[in-house]
Amino acid sequence: MELKHSLNLTMRPALIMTPRLQQALKLLQVPTLELQQILKQEIMQNPLLEEVDEVTESEDLAKEDSPDEAAEKEAEDPVDQDPIDWSEYLQDGSFDRAFVPQSETSIEFLEKVPVTRTTLAESLLEQLHFLNLPDDHMELAEFLVGSLDDRGWLATPLEDVAQATGRSLEDCERVLRVIQALEPVGVGARDLRECLLIQLEARGERDTLPWKIIADRFDHLVNRRFPEIARQLSCSVEDVQGAADVIATLNPRPGLQVSAEDPRYVVPDLLVERVSEEYVVLLNDRHLPRLRIASAYEGVLREKKKSECTDGEVKTREYIQSKLNSARWLIQTIEQRRRTMIKVMNCIIREQREFFDKGIAFLRPLTLQQVARQIDMHESTVSRVCSGKYVQCPRGVFELKFFFSSGLETEDGEDVSARSAKEIIKTLIDEEDKRGPLSDQRIAELLHGRGLRIARRTVGKYREQLSILPARFRRRVA
Repeated sequence: MELKHSLNLTMRPALIMTPRLQQALKLLQVPTLELQQILKQEIMQNPLLEEVDEVTESEDLAKEDSPDEAAEKEAEDPVDQDPIDWSEYLQDGSFDRAFVPQSETSIEFLEKVPVTRTTLAESLLEQLHFLNLPDDHMELAEFLVGSLDDRGWLATPLEDVAQATGRSLEDCERVLRVIQALEPVGVGARDLRECLLIQLEARGERDTLPWKIIADRFDHLVNRRFPEIARQLSCSVEDVQGAADVIATLNPRPGLQVSAEDPRYVVPDLLVERVSEEYVVLLNDRHLPRLRIASAYEGVLREKKKSECTDGEVKTREYIQSKLNSARWLIQTIEQRRRTMIKVMNCIIREQREFFDKGIAFLRPLTLQQVARQIDMHESTVSRVCSGKYVQCPRGVFELKFFFSSGLETEDGEDVSARSAKEIIKTLIDEEDKRGPLSDQRIAELLHGRGLRIARRTVGKYREQLSILPARFRRRVA
């Protein structure tokens, strides 16, 4: 069989992602705050885009009034002339100065300076420098501080620290105890057990029942074997339960008190207000710059015909025309984004009307495909609209993806949202008798009694997603 090279021409349809299409999809997906930065960058790069403010708008409207209309307005609102010449009474120049009330002059205006957060390592090193340690100990202490993780625990074994620094294990132990005496209490521990013991010792509760349980019966405590602890320590089970409650007040991750991340503030992209019996959707775009085409370049495009222009003028016209097309396209894309977001939110309100009226227990199962079919859009477009965006409604602030969840079938043939099922499970566990907590099987039986078909494994999965411990770890003896 002979092999030969040949060229063939074939035609087939394909979707080409042009740069403009890619930018349109990006603008649809980004939240409002990020879009604000993108639009400001576009204003800086495109001279045909300008931001409209209220002052400019009011001035433009005033310029549009004819001289006759302006004269009529002056006649309708005459200015009363004061017959008194106040300059005779104010000879010291006070007439030229603006009056400022006494209450306003006493206000001190301070510039808002962003507060920087101190890391755990910086906080510990600052405390160490006040202790006046010897240079060799200070060097070892800095190495140990650098070996702490975000929880405040020592991530590197002490033997490896001694080998890396060339110091004896006794010196490493001695310097580590210095670090363990710093704030926050519990840092420098090598494991959870040592972290809890450091905090109890700082409280002055050494050799107490909680101390003995952690020091000698920690494995039984982790597995909630309270009767076994009571038998070995010759005390009542109630005393062990009380000691466990004290231990529960300790912080297993003390380092996060200092190195915790800044809180993440959410700015809603959409607002839902209830007006009478209906819900009105508003776009929270008051922080976005309002764009329009700058009229200063219209004369360049209308001055001469292209055939009469020089080479430099032709290039100028082509540049302005390209920027004009880009500016028009951007304004149309922003308007299309606005309409799409409102359309998607209105569809969510129609599908989840009971949630907005009655609460989370009435949240229905909803998929992106259902919304896309109703608003005649592609599922990926709906996904981009809901990605990373939040809505503020009378029930609170929710991510748009909150309203989409899988469903569970009921005996009546209706579907119940998985979020509603989680809320029911959480309510059942909150109201249970802690001396006899509900098992996953018992919760599934109770849900069956309410007409909800759910398996025990599904109950366990939802309970883990809610960060709720199993029944044996929720049991209390007192």
